[in-house]
Amino acid sequence: MAPQNSRSRLIVRKAKLSDIPAINRIVQRAYPKMDDYSFDELRGQINNFPEGQLVAVYEDRVVGYCATICLPELQVMRQHSWAQISGNGYGSTHDIDGDYLYGYEICVDPDARGLRIGRRLYREREALAVKLGLKGIVFVGRLPGLRRRYKQFGSAQAYVDAVANKTIRDRILSFQLSEGYELLGVMPNYLPDDPDSMGYGAHLLWRNPEYKYREDVAGDSHVHLQRRNTVRIATVQYMQRAVDSFDEFAQIVTYFVRETADAKSDFVVFPELFTVQLLSIKNEELHRRAAIWRLADFCDDFRELMANLAVRFNINIIAGSHPTQVGDELQNIGYIYLRDGSEYMQPKIHPTPGEREHWNIVGGDSLNAIETDCGPIGVLVCYDSEFPELSRHLADQGINILFVPFSTEDRAGYLRVRYSAHARAVENQIYVATAGNTGNLPRIHAMDMHYAQSAIVTPCDFAFARDGIAADTTPNAEMVAIADVRLDTLHEARTSGSVQNMLDRRHDLYRVQWKPRRRAASSAPRAGSGPRQRASTESNDG
Repeated sequence: MAPQNSRSRLIVRKAKLSDIPAINRIVQRAYPKMDDYSFDELRGQINNFPEGQLVAVYEDRVVGYCATICLPELQVMRQHSWAQISGNGYGSTHDIDGDYLYGYEICVDPDARGLRIGRRLYREREALAVKLGLKGIVFVGRLPGLRRRYKQFGSAQAYVDAVANKTIRDRILSFQLSEGYELLGVMPNYLPDDPDSMGYGAHLLWRNPEYKYREDVAGDSHVHLQRRNTVRIATVQYMQRAVDSFDEFAQIVTYFVRETADAKSDFVVFPELFTVQLLSIKNEELHRRAAIWRLADFCDDFRELMANLAVRFNINIIAGSHPTQVGDELQNIGYIYLRDGSEYMQPKIHPTPGEREHWNIVGGDSLNAIETDCGPIGVLVCYDSEFPELSRHLADQGINILFVPFSTEDRAGYLRVRYSAHARAVENQIYVATAGNTGNLPRIHAMDMHYAQSAIVTPCDFAFARDGIAADTTPNAEMVAIADVRLDTLHEARTSGSVQNMLDRRHDLYRVQWKPRRRAASSAPRAGSGPRQRASTESNDG
């Protein structure tokens, strides 16, 4: 018997970070007159609530996308805007203890319409609400026929009532009502930039018929959403001293990686520019700019060493930073190596006045959350930690842990970084791990003295360490500090702590808008346009 031809498969699954370019293309094709999502926004949606972001895949091609978050009943039922409810499109308002699943995006590739992709996404979203034991689903859908018929009906409410009574048909609202969604009313000023809907949206509800059985599914609900609860972090307070060769430097670094890996650490953090001791190999008296370019010559050897160590010892390495040539410029770039040997680069966005003056260091322009086996993380190199908008941009993308490799000459400089780390932990309800240099290199100008007290800091609330310090080091002594941080405790603090900074942000008043000015020196996806204003674009594709 001849083998049958294999049939095309259409599946709906959780979205992955690798789907981001495909999702971005779908949004562009589905809504050519509206701004598309930036890669950072899509990364935030997936990182903030992985189970709530769905894609439809047809013949191995992503053809549909659905974005949701969990929110409290009071929040989804009262007046709101798309920007406010969705955290300006990042999904950062997700509340793990929310009562309802809130849909803020569904879109389908125009070439795939007719395959009932929209209906499949609706059904999967309903199944997720049932699985999580939620009361139901709420969203605000577009009204694409409103402007055309506004003069006929005189108000958005009259138009919606006519659609509900089947007097007229709206291609989106009529479909949603036929799918069993209950009309709650009209939401004015939901999306000011949607001309066809005149800024209005239809406020809709789907009630979970199994909600009364919530206790039966409680064990399978919110608590399973985190990949792991405990993450062990080791921070290395690194002593600067002369070395005779790159091999000697590698032996010292290998020692710290091996010992922290033997302690079952998930991450080990090295300081900013801790590789500066490589300039002591020849111990030349070099002009400052000549010295930093000489240090950049070690970049390839350094990167190969750290990638190999991450794989060899099965540990994620925040490898401090190293001067790196990018085109004709020099940037101070943080390097990150995951257990599988993959490499990420995070340029320092703000060079210090000394870096600009003495070394002619140029700032980078990309800032991306990095997906690890312990969840999404962020890296800010030293001075960048003193700019709160950067950590907020990373928090929007869903990070739980921020790493800050630093290098400071004196106690005042160190305290600026230390106090900033505490502020970032409180503002964004995240953990922050810092790692600094100590010791002296007398013949290395602009990097001759160091002061540090490295630490792992936490938000300040009852569930955390009394002073917001999970672990720290003795000032100016070479040593390692290790602490276990719990991600479930972090999320509980965000939803039920004494203060709830993440949930209480005023998305209706302010936001961080990222505008990259040139191609980024990063291996992570490049950010697109800044946050946009758009509707929960509910599809009418059956």
